[in-house]
Amino acid sequence: MENIDSIDELRDENAALKVELESVKKQLQKYIDARTSYYEKNKEVVNEKSKLRRKKIAEEDPERLREMNRIAYLKRKERLAAVAVESAKIDTLSSR
Repeated sequence: MENIDSIDELRDENAALKVELESVKKQLQKYIDARTSYYEKNKEVVNEKSKLRRKKIAEEDPERLREMNRIAYLKRKERLAAVAVESAKIDTLSSR
């Protein structure tokens, strides 16, 4: 009997946790949607601020700008290599 009671308690707790999880997901989605909609609405402003920031960095510390550009290049190169590997895998799977 004790095992059955503990199983029922676990099921009730599991159901309560699922409800809580769904409510937290809804709250998180509201936050994410608001944040992305801001950037979509103010795309020009955000891009302009970014350009001004990079220009300021270029004037104050050109070495830092070179380092930022190099890091961005390496990340882009890594991402392209990963895409190439994935497409190669897909090609080999589709050719079989």
